Amino acid sequence: MIEYSIVIPVYNESDKISASLTQVLSFMRTFSPSFEVIVVDDGSADNTADIVDEYSKNNPEITLIRAPHKGKSAALYEGVRRACGQYVYLADADFSTPISELKKLSVWLKDQNFDVVICSREGKGAQRVGEPFYRHMVGRIFNFLVQVIALPGIQDSQCGFKLFKGEVVKRIFNKLVVYGPNAKEIKKPFFGALEVEELYLARKFGYKIKEVPVLWTYVKTTRFNFLSNAWKMARDVMLIRLADIQGKYKKYS
Repeated sequence: MIEYSIVIPVYNESDKISASLTQVLSFMRTFSPSFEVIVVDDGSADNTADIVDEYSKNNPEITLIRAPHKGKSAALYEGVRRACGQYVYLADADFSTPISELKKLSVWLKDQNFDVVICSREGKGAQRVGEPFYRHMVGRIFNFLVQVIALPGIQDSQCGFKLFKGEVVKRIFNKLVVYGPNAKEIKKPFFGALEVEELYLARKFGYKIKEVPVLWTYVKTTRFNFLSNAWKMARDVMLIRLADIQGKYKKYS
């Protein structure tokens, strides 16, 4: 059985994907006896998918999935569906939180029996490097909204690095409503609030969640409009609560 599945959604990442994959493979080959790296290309307009495909020829741990452009959440959905690992790590392609932090997260799953362990840029021990003030401010406002509406007590739901027990992430993703399998193709990049729906369902189903402070370095991107995405994400947080009120979430049996 594969111990770890690393799921990485990518969109127009040709400038950094080779370096990211090298970082992942170098660490994982010393950390785990068996792992897979699933890269889901979200319909990139550049040659990201071709770079990954070429990289995978000499690195059999890597699997490339070419998907239509439906946004980061849809790419993660497809990657989780294909993941076979005992533990599944969802990671952003820029690895703004270095892959080495996985060692810290794994302790809480393996030794402390948590079901979901999320990287947090908040709390004692967390380090944010190079983040613009406006970006941090908007993020804190959004997190306040998330805590009020959906996830009280979770200090950083939106950090893109999360580790799950394999069976737990499968159950959660099978019950997604707002970010489920029916995503439509889009023209502009959209990150979304999938992380909120993941954690909302994890709590609803009684899974143990642990926030772990990590190192996170801001990586500038021009691929999407931050403020526009923040508004759409806020809308989707409301839709998550509405879905629960309407009884669309039922515990996985």
